[in-house]
Amino acid sequence: MADRFFPNEMPDFVPENPVEGSIPGSSGDPLSKLLHIPYKAVAERLKLAALDLKEIVVKETWGLSGRRVSDYTVYTGALGTAYLLFKAYQISNNKDDLKLCSEIVKACDAASRNSERVTFICGRAGVCALGAVVAKHSGDERLFEQYLTKFKEIELPEELPNELLYGRAGFLWACSFLNKMIGKDTVSSRRTRPVVDEIIKSGRRLGKKERCPLMYEWHGKKYWGAAHGLAGIMHVLMDMELKPDEVEDVKGTLRYMIRNRFPSGNYPSSQESESDRLVHWCHGAPGVALALVKAAEVFGDEEFVKAAIDAGKVVWERGLLKRVGICHGISGNSYVFLALYRLTGRVEFLYESKAFACFLLDKSQRLISEGIMHGGDRPYSLFEGIGGMAYLFLDMTEPSEARFPAYEL
Repeated sequence: MADRFFPNEMPDFVPENPVEGSIPGSSGDPLSKLLHIPYKAVAERLKLAALDLKEIVVKETWGLSGRRVSDYTVYTGALGTAYLLFKAYQISNNKDDLKLCSEIVKACDAASRNSERVTFICGRAGVCALGAVVAKHSGDERLFEQYLTKFKEIELPEELPNELLYGRAGFLWACSFLNKMIGKDTVSSRRTRPVVDEIIKSGRRLGKKERCPLMYEWHGKKYWGAAHGLAGIMHVLMDMELKPDEVEDVKGTLRYMIRNRFPSGNYPSSQESESDRLVHWCHGAPGVALALVKAAEVFGDEEFVKAAIDAGKVVWERGLLKRVGICHGISGNSYVFLALYRLTGRVEFLYESKAFACFLLDKSQRLISEGIMHGGDRPYSLFEGIGGMAYLFLDMTEPSEARFPAYEL
């Protein structure tokens, strides 16, 4: 199991040195020095590194492709580059980033026109939703209306899974994204409510067999994680207007997961799994922790706060993965601490997010070049590669506003 992650040898907490410079008793290790530097100074370094990484990502995923799109998705494709550019624009207000973002979205629009995938992360809904938001920020009302119309024309197939990456939850997330970024009821409940009904009905049907309020299958497995299972679906449902009995089903499902976690505090990848190996956003404690933070914010129940903190301990101990990305790497796991900081205001969680980010800043590129760390099958993408690391670094500049991309709102 330990071959999946680096031993976390960083101190559990390091008081910040108010003045950058020499650190009494320091061994001279660059990572140790970074951990002592005040957060704002580290965040500025991370921002500069992120802007450099952004240029590399754009060159590799857009420039060298001849500005042609073969993979249009947020997950591993050009839309992930556009999403990163939009984040860079939000942080630095560089209009060139917004303009290039819009250009890439237009290419993704053309590439996804005949796609039957309907989610934000891996489908056409992501293209149209991000396109509408970018057009709104650009002041192009005509283009905004075009993308919004295209979004509203998306039809959901009857035979659709319920999960986040390819299913109903992924479409609902795109609706919530539009409602947050453009305005309430940009996508009305008349569109979302039938989808919620299908998710609840499907979950209850399978849940009866498992003695859990809601349960789902994807490719024959009852997954628990954020990408394909319970955590991701519950996370999305909590942004919907739910009936009282549906609220209780969501709460009950999360409580079921808490009761049936591993003795280590980690969560199974699926209902059938007895393997306590994965500490990823997609499978294991990180994705569940973010859903529990959401539950604590929405419902205010102390049990969800405690369970989220417990999951965060697993991520601190075993989440320094030998991968760089958002989906199953250190970048994604860092968001657990940012979410816990937002929830509790406790400075130790801000330190833990800083520690993981500093580990990446100091060591990732060398470890990748040496083959010790996996740079991702698509090494410049948002969810697998350094695109996700750049996004994290940008998010660290405003930690209270940081959100896991395409998952937290």
